[in-house]
Amino acid sequence: MSFLTLDLNLLRVFDAVMTEQNLTRAANLLAMTQPAVSNALRRLRDTLNDELVIRTAHGVKPTPRAEELWPTVRRALSELEAVITPETFDVSRAQNTFRMAMVDATAALWLPSLVRTIMRDAPRIKIRMMPLTTRDPRAMLLRGDVDLAVGFFPGVAAQLADGLKTQISHERLYTGQYVCVMHKNHPLADKELNLDNYCSADHLLVSLSGKPHAVIDDVLAGMGRERKILLTVNQFFTAGRIVASSELITVLPRHLIAATGMTEVLVVKELPFKTPEEHVDMLWHERDARSPAHKWLRAHLSATTHDEFGRINMQR
Repeated sequence: MSFLTLDLNLLRVFDAVMTEQNLTRAANLLAMTQPAVSNALRRLRDTLNDELVIRTAHGVKPTPRAEELWPTVRRALSELEAVITPETFDVSRAQNTFRMAMVDATAALWLPSLVRTIMRDAPRIKIRMMPLTTRDPRAMLLRGDVDLAVGFFPGVAAQLADGLKTQISHERLYTGQYVCVMHKNHPLADKELNLDNYCSADHLLVSLSGKPHAVIDDVLAGMGRERKILLTVNQFFTAGRIVASSELITVLPRHLIAATGMTEVLVVKELPFKTPEEHVDMLWHERDARSPAHKWLRAHLSATTHDEFGRINMQR
């Protein structure tokens, strides 16, 4: 079968199945029956001579061919939507599913406001949180694994700021700083934190990838010093809980401390050396840049940043 005879509705079904990774949820998203979705998928399989998805215990898993096709299909459908959809986007009728990648504490800051807005204004929109285990989520965006990534992506943001030609767009949401955090009864809690007692303390490191190294260690190495990392975790909530019940100290972005839920028993101290600023950036693929629904999501996160982070700064 040639492209001229391809039923383009099959591509909408394919996009929904790839987004949801589940035939039942894809059918609900498209307001179709599951047999109709299965039939459309079968027709596309016959056309492309590939299985496209393989059934699993929890849904479906894309084949390599499907993974290869999806970014192009998603981009084409998004561009068509942007051209055809009226400028007045009706969020109350939108049925989008957004997949976002953030670390746990960042999600704790943004999601409550987003959930309230969805329940009030956009009851058909769904959010799926995906694990973020890297400081460079571009591959996730290029593959179409996520629609939006929010976090500290220093190398990526620097390249984008320099005008590097790329398929990834970004927006700076917030600029903060790193601070040292410890239990209020820690031996250093009532003392001046200097380079010597900082390096001699037992440390907890938060590392998304699990690697026992962070930007703080680069700064210390530049001064010919190092710290004693006793424990490495990949979640900020976990870090807050452990520091609140031990004599470990850690370094956290100031704005994420409240999200640990342990502020009443924690002491925050300025680090005894200069560190790079901690930037929170929002990244997305250019295929979604003109999508009215995606624009709505980005605008909401940007507005939430000004409200939430302005409040945090006032409490400092």
